[in-house]
Amino acid sequence: MVYITRKEQFSASHRLFNPQWNDAKNYEVFGKCANPNGHGHNYEIEVTVAGVPPKETGMVMDLKRLSDIINEHIIERVDHKHLNHDVDFLQGVIPTAENIAVAFWKILSRAITEGKLYSIRLYESDNNVVEYRGE
Repeated sequence: MVYITRKEQFSASHRLFNPQWNDAKNYEVFGKCANPNGHGHNYEIEVTVAGVPPKETGMVMDLKRLSDIINEHIIERVDHKHLNHDVDFLQGVIPTAENIAVAFWKILSRAITEGKLYSIRLYESDNNVVEYRGE
């Protein structure tokens, strides 16, 4: 098995807020991330695909093709957006890094047809990273 990874970046804002809680509870749980106007991140996403490279190409899949899939299905939909308000597939979801990674998996697992989606790593910052490997 060979694992290939493509890295892409996007910038987006979000607010961590549970609408079932009052402001005090939201600030207790989410701290300054519950700011009513939200806050932003320069995210980095790493998408890893696993597979056995066929002899004809020697590639699990073309990394340019993987980049195109990530950009078409994810980056174009989230870059310079407010994740709570502007992104259809995150409506009704608290956009934590964990929930964002799971949402990305649901989209990319259907779009990647060569090899098998192995993991998504989402860097919210240099210090905060989430990795999701499917259900």
